[in-house]
Amino acid sequence: MTVRRGVLILAVVLALCAAGNWWLQRPIAHAAGVLVDAEPLQREPANPAPIAHGDYQLTPLADFDIEARVLSRENYSIDDGSDLSPTDLALGWKRMSDSAVIEQLEISQSVRFFTYRWSRQPPIPLPEIERSAANMHMIPADAGVARELAKVRQGALVHLRGQLVEARRSDGFQWRSSLTREDTGAGACELFLVASIERL
Repeated sequence: MTVRRGVLILAVVLALCAAGNWWLQRPIAHAAGVLVDAEPLQREPANPAPIAHGDYQLTPLADFDIEARVLSRENYSIDDGSDLSPTDLALGWKRMSDSAVIEQLEISQSVRFFTYRWSRQPPIPLPEIERSAANMHMIPADAGVARELAKVRQGALVHLRGQLVEARRSDGFQWRSSLTREDTGAGACELFLVASIERL
């Protein structure tokens, strides 16, 4: 085999791999209409005992149960805490699960933040957007949950159960979940220990 032919074969293989990865991660489209009408459920933790999780100690702050549409996802591998939470999901419910609303927003994630923009005016009142969408830092409770989270695509409808937590590490690192859907900006994201995930 000539070097030129080998390079060509390698290029074809890489292109096929890239196409396959795109196909597996492609967004899921939906017709207009509210897809998730329920609010997230948050309660006092049934078991507030600390949880050892790798190099971290997790303190449950609330039991949390949410059905939502995945507006965006972002994976992390090099920031502090990425070994604990390798994926952020931007989730929407109520009218923030409606394609007619979402298609009028430019949604993105970066450096653990979730942002949305519009061209002229927001498609629904801004306070409603803020109350009906959130960026959540996902902590897989085990390898099975990690595998399922890895399969979640933009547009997917998911049902997640677990706990909102505070994470501490022996070197002083600390990361605490928000406990309200009313906040925005730094510290407004949920740190979510996901015990189960179901795709709806």
